[in-house]
Amino acid sequence: MKLTGKIAVVTGGARGIGGEIAKAFALEGATVIAADMGEASFQMENVIHYPLNVTDTEGCKKFYDEIIEKYGQIDILVNNAGITRDSMTRKMTDEQWDLVLDVNLKGLFNLVRYIGPQMENIGGGSIINISSVVGVFGNIGQANYAASKAGAIGLTMTWAKEFARKGVPVRVNAIAPGYVMTDILKTVPEDLLQQFAQMTMLKRLGQPEEIAKVAVFLASDDSSYITGQTINVNGGMRL
Repeated sequence: MKLTGKIAVVTGGARGIGGEIAKAFALEGATVIAADMGEASFQMENVIHYPLNVTDTEGCKKFYDEIIEKYGQIDILVNNAGITRDSMTRKMTDEQWDLVLDVNLKGLFNLVRYIGPQMENIGGGSIINISSVVGVFGNIGQANYAASKAGAIGLTMTWAKEFARKGVPVRVNAIAPGYVMTDILKTVPEDLLQQFAQMTMLKRLGQPEEIAKVAVFLASDDSSYITGQTINVNGGMRL
């Protein structure tokens, strides 16, 4: 029960990696607000589902105010909400570029602008940004996604400095998953999945639960001396 008494917000928490993180936090004793535009794919004690579009600045402020009014504080924030709109750069539209950057990058800013200073005021907290192996290595046909996930790493390093500058232990880290078996990958042909697996040193794809375990570590006091870091959880992937 490493997170007993903690209030955690997980964006994109209705399913996939975000859903597994929400479940893992709840099992460790946290009260979890799983914020997502989509319908919840699970129900669990101590997990409260909340409809939220992270690109909606006013909606994010309203969400923040409601959580603070009800629970008093936010101890953990996982910025997991994200989308893809893949295309080669020469064919990528303004809409594809703007939407991915809006969700994957501005969505982080829209919550951290409120929750980060609040963590300073309460004396500490943990912010976890979900980046991607693509944000580290880049990938053909994903210029918008790569830019957004690389940006998440830059924000992680910046916020780790900003929110700890007064000596308050607000820790900010990123997780960069490799190819993980979420619903998105279940639509990919089996031969392509095998290619992805062979690109890793462990010769397999990841599971959402494996990302959730790292999130629990970064959210808990077990990682009390870790901040400003990007943890690669990709099976030793080489792109």
